[in-house]
Amino acid sequence: MRLLLIEDDTMIGRAVREGLRQAGFAVDWVTDGRAAELSLSNGVYDLAVLDLGLPRGDGMTLLKHLRAGGSALPVLIASARDTVRDRIAGLEAGADDYVLKPFDLDELVARVRALLRRHAGSGNPVLQRGELMLDPVSRRVTQAGEPVELSAREFSVLEALMQKPGAVLSRERLEEAVYGWGQEVASNAIEVHLHNLRRKLGSAAIKNVRGVGYRVASD
Repeated sequence: MRLLLIEDDTMIGRAVREGLRQAGFAVDWVTDGRAAELSLSNGVYDLAVLDLGLPRGDGMTLLKHLRAGGSALPVLIASARDTVRDRIAGLEAGADDYVLKPFDLDELVARVRALLRRHAGSGNPVLQRGELMLDPVSRRVTQAGEPVELSAREFSVLEALMQKPGAVLSRERLEEAVYGWGQEVASNAIEVHLHNLRRKLGSAAIKNVRGVGYRVASD
């Protein structure tokens, strides 16, 4: 899952970006409204975490423009504006949730995951493909009931594949799901993660569609 963090406070931005990355998300971080507008226009994000008090464009205005343009992107407002009136205004402008600063990072991660599940139309976060099961909340993977230990990046690659059963994802799309801006990505990084996944799950677990990309096996 790729998230856009829109936060102008450097200390908060760094802490939230790192916390979300540790939770397994690919995170890009911008610090003003104009940069956020440009980033959101590319359509690659699964959710945005939005501060309201931004330079070069207020967060509330950005949200209204996003909804007016027809975007259904889940938006979680994270703001120090703490009156009931502020929260109502944010939700009525199109936010899916509203958390007050200072917030607990674990709670923020839980709210992000809940919004993503809701947006996917399922209260059950567990992904299953044959005997392979992946729980994004507990970050557990089992195969035929047996636990499988994966690194954070291996888990993210597998999650991206299992979220789109039957779809073939290119190496570039998997990189987008796993890495954020500013993170160094070796040219063969995805191939290494896939090699490790096949070693742990079995060589037939992930299919290579030559010249196109990869998908999780259907059985």
